[in-house]
Order: sequence, then C-alpha cells, then structure tokens
Amino acid sequence: MAETPTLYLESTIPSYLAAKPSRDLIVASHQQITHEWWSSSRSRFDMYISEAVLDEAGRGDPDAASRRLEIVKNLPVLALTKEIESLALEYLDSLALPGRARLDVIHLACAVIYELDYLLTWNCAHLANGVVIRRLQDFNSPRGLAIPVIVTPEELLEEPIGD
Repeated sequence: MAETPTLYLESTIPSYLAAKPSRDLIVASHQQITHEWWSSSRSRFDMYISEAVLDEAGRGDPDAASRRLEIVKNLPVLALTKEIESLALEYLDSLALPGRARLDVIHLACAVIYELDYLLTWNCAHLANGVVIRRLQDFNSPRGLAIPVIVTPEELLEEPIGD
C-alpha cells in the first residue's frame, strides 16, 4: 500500500473554513468547495502547518481568529528554520513576487524544505499560479530541491480513478 501523501495547509484554507458565508459568488464558491474538501477528502492526507500559519490564523478579529485556530489546533506544526527563512528570501526575488508576498514564500519554502507532496491554498496570485509554479520549477530543479504540487481544494476533491 502506498504511503499517505503529505500536505501543507496554507493559511487561506482555515480562513475559508472559519469565515462567515460570503456574498461574493466566487468567494462563496471557494468556501463551499473548501468545506466539501475538508469533510470528504482531508483524511487522505497527512496534513501539516507551520508557525507562519498559526501567526496568520491568530490575526484580526478575535472571534474569527479563534475559529481559525480551532480548525488547525491538532495539526503538526513545522518549525521555521533559518534554511526556510533564507530560501523564502531567495524566492521573493527569484520568483519575481512583490514584498507583500513575504508570508506566501515562507509557506512555499516550508513545503519545499520539509519535502511535502502538496501545498493546498486559495492564494492564486502568489502560489497556485502557473507562472509562479513554472518559475519555482526553474529555480528548484537545478538545485535539487523538492517541488510540491501546488493546488486548490477543488483539485483534490476526488481521488482519480484508474482502469
């Protein structure tokens, strides 16, 4: 039997799970998909978060922060090492991301350094973005660094069925 795939749960996932239903149709759709993934598919993965996820989840409105932290409270927390911080700084420049993407590249570096199979996110500007993923491949491959599959919950809702 195959090993259980590993997954880094980026901050947007607990945020969508804990948020009140949005009136924005796209956000509401993402929230619904996230709830479906959480209830039907998360058990197929060994999930991890980092200290950065805890930091982000704990920000903002105290009630919402409490709900987000409750969602991730039993997940293993990966330490943010100097190696991760250094790689994140390199990513910020090499992937041509704006300074406001500092936490995003920390999530990415964490998934890379810990060699996790997937990074699950709704951040399609700086993470689940084809251009960024291609730049990541171009950066990581020659260095022998792992490349997680960066996906949204929608992409992991169902397990592919073979013949």
